[in-house]
Amino acid sequence: MTSIPRGGANENEIEKRPNTESESTTTPISQIESITQNAKFINPFGRSPPDRDTVISSLAAGLAVSLAMVPEAVSFAFVAGVNPLVGLWTTVFLGFTAALFGGRAGICSSASGACSVVVAALCATHGPSYLSTCAIVSGLLQIVGGGVLGLGKFIRLVPHPVMLGFVNGLTVVMLRAQMSHFKGLSLKSAAGSAMYGLTGLTMLLVRILPKIGVFKNVPPSLGAVTIVSIIAKMFKLPVKTLADISGAETFRGGFSVLPTIGFPNVPFSIDTVKIVLPYAITMAAVGAIESLLTMQLLDGMADDKKRGSTKRECLGQGLGNLVSGFAGGIGGCALLGQSIINVQSGGGKSRLSGVSMALFLAIGIVAAAPLLASVPIASLVGVMFVVCQSTFSWSSLRILNKIPKLDAAIIFLVSFITVKDDLAKAVVAGVIASALGFAWKQSTSISASESLIKQSVFSKDKTPWKAYKLNGPLFFGSTLQFSTLFDIQNDPNDIILDFTNTRVMDHSALEAINSVSDKYGEAGKTVHLRHLSGDCASLLERLNGGNKPYELIELDPRSDPAYGVATESYGK
Repeated sequence: MTSIPRGGANENEIEKRPNTESESTTTPISQIESITQNAKFINPFGRSPPDRDTVISSLAAGLAVSLAMVPEAVSFAFVAGVNPLVGLWTTVFLGFTAALFGGRAGICSSASGACSVVVAALCATHGPSYLSTCAIVSGLLQIVGGGVLGLGKFIRLVPHPVMLGFVNGLTVVMLRAQMSHFKGLSLKSAAGSAMYGLTGLTMLLVRILPKIGVFKNVPPSLGAVTIVSIIAKMFKLPVKTLADISGAETFRGGFSVLPTIGFPNVPFSIDTVKIVLPYAITMAAVGAIESLLTMQLLDGMADDKKRGSTKRECLGQGLGNLVSGFAGGIGGCALLGQSIINVQSGGGKSRLSGVSMALFLAIGIVAAAPLLASVPIASLVGVMFVVCQSTFSWSSLRILNKIPKLDAAIIFLVSFITVKDDLAKAVVAGVIASALGFAWKQSTSISASESLIKQSVFSKDKTPWKAYKLNGPLFFGSTLQFSTLFDIQNDPNDIILDFTNTRVMDHSALEAINSVSDKYGEAGKTVHLRHLSGDCASLLERLNGGNKPYELIELDPRSDPAYGVATESYGK
């Protein structure tokens, strides 16, 4: 194999000059300035203090979300097999820590159904202490994997159809959870009529309160829950309250309900690690995926022109699980529905909303337990119904006949697996299906246009050369299609393969080029390879040891592309 230069090698070289002006003006920061910058990292108000309106809206949103968190935390505690108070205190510690250190403002974290389902078997077989240990190990995995190593950045590989499937599937899960409160209730009964009526009234109030001047600055969900609670109390309606579903013991109040801080009561042994680690890995993956997808959705919903940090979100969730585990909690992740309530209530501008949510919930558990216990379930169900309606991607139904069938199938697949199994499996299945579909589509897109090039009048051989101008990517999926593009027996003695409009992507592509060249060489013909990248040319030479006279790589630094090939370096 021979490399033949077809132009000057130094023509496009750019001299790199140091930016002396910026270097000369840069001075090292002082220790106090460094401490100040680090303090901004944990500032719930962001880089600068918020204005009065932001503080008020954040506090009001935090109060609204704290009410919506109660039935979810209690339900997920039952799923995990622990006392409802454990779910509530998990929400307090996880929500506070994740809001403080997480990837963006507006995200609200709590004990979650996705994580509770994963660890329910662990609690059933080994007890709550192992569940708390699992939360601690899961937090450490999220801190190291997502916060330190930055593995959370791979969430950007999740395609849009998978995101739509995630949103729709999670909406169905939330809706199904709310429907459980209607079991055994008939419209003909007083309890059933009150439940259906107050739920519908709450949904109506959430929609109309923002249009009433007096309630303009009040989060609609908070206003609706307050009004419905007052109506239920005044008319003594037979409705279920938070105390009814979680037990009076949960809302007894006082300092006796405070959790005990410390390491879970489990033996320090390899056996403990073997028991906990599989559950912790799954929980860390499920929690990180749901939190990062929630963050991406809030990036598009919140009107602050900011993008969340995947590293910080993984770090925040990891620290939250770590702290909640030491408080005897079960761990969890960001909740999409409650985060949407927060943003729609005006809490998407500051971390104060998430922090205040946890503080209000803690105050309610300790000091305002009777008031919190009297909130009707119907009011919270109505709020969640509105959230489900606004969360579901209705546009995905309208575009089903307009998008590729594969994308439509992926939306359905991810939604189905999310509802039937869990989020992590759904996202992995969706990404794999999208990747395979993309690879198949690209594998059939490679083509070539043919032309004859006449030789110069001064050339001894007047036989025209044949040029194949390739189009489309050349990788493992398209190598078979690539090999069928050439007429080796009938082509002239000199062949040009022009790679201007294609990219050689991997080892399989290099082998395919050599295979075609070998076939031409066996027929006594010469192949001229043009417009390959420098990296590709170098790898081809290493692969063959430069001993193929019929395969000529003709270099032209003025027009050759610059890109790398996804393969290991040869000869190393």
